[in-house]
Amino acid sequence: MNAPKDAEARRAIKPVIVYPPDTLPPVDTGAYRDAVSGYELTSQVLVPPREAGSFRVPAGGAFRITSVDGPQVGDLNLFNANDLTERFFSGKTRAIHGTHVNEGDHLWSVLPYLRPMATIIEDTLGWYGFDEFGGGIHDVIGTRCDPYTGNLLSGKDYHHCCHSNLTRALVDETGLSLAEAEMHVHDVLNVFMCTGFTRDKGQYFMKASPVRPGDQITFFSNINLLGVLSACPGGDCGGEHSSDVAACYPLLVEVFEGAPPDGWRAPDVNGYDRSHGR
Repeated sequence: MNAPKDAEARRAIKPVIVYPPDTLPPVDTGAYRDAVSGYELTSQVLVPPREAGSFRVPAGGAFRITSVDGPQVGDLNLFNANDLTERFFSGKTRAIHGTHVNEGDHLWSVLPYLRPMATIIEDTLGWYGFDEFGGGIHDVIGTRCDPYTGNLLSGKDYHHCCHSNLTRALVDETGLSLAEAEMHVHDVLNVFMCTGFTRDKGQYFMKASPVRPGDQITFFSNINLLGVLSACPGGDCGGEHSSDVAACYPLLVEVFEGAPPDGWRAPDVNGYDRSHGR
């Protein structure tokens, strides 16, 4: 197809940021880190390779995910611990903060709640930025590896993908049936995963994560949270995805509790009146 005469002029139009976050209250991550440094460790979960684990964090608490033993990525779901219908909204988090989240960014909940569920206050991989391929760390663009796509593309069933791992862990934590729990599993934060889009066709890609044992990401909990984390069967996601071939390692989740920073308060649900023009 021939390009129009003004093709270059059309391409040269400057982009506009759709949801500039400048009006959001600033996040003093230093104050959060100082407060959390005085917190006590109250629980921990070691998530086995190719499995998932659950944890709970009270409002004003914190949780930390750490790579142990070897390079490993994780798929994270977050819920309001008192209401599973309020869960992490990866799409709006991406629209506000970008394709990959880092220190000072929030993890937002779905409509109609739309409030910060958790805030990243420390990230030892924050130095990575974006590489020459456009890859970055901690993405909110991938969904989660799942058995349905695997069956679609290969005709085979694989039960230890992240979607199934998260479903089983949510069943174990809540007592819901598999069918009920699966409907609550949602698009994830890909913790430690290195991903981006190709320059030619904009295809979602993954590459070996730079995460190493001891790397960690710490979140402040803005509401009472139920978290579910899967140690992805792709390991560092540098090769085959959703299989028993990749080298996989556990992920450690630690929960901390203490006195929040001065002036902190749990965020209210979104202020929109929900009249929708009627």
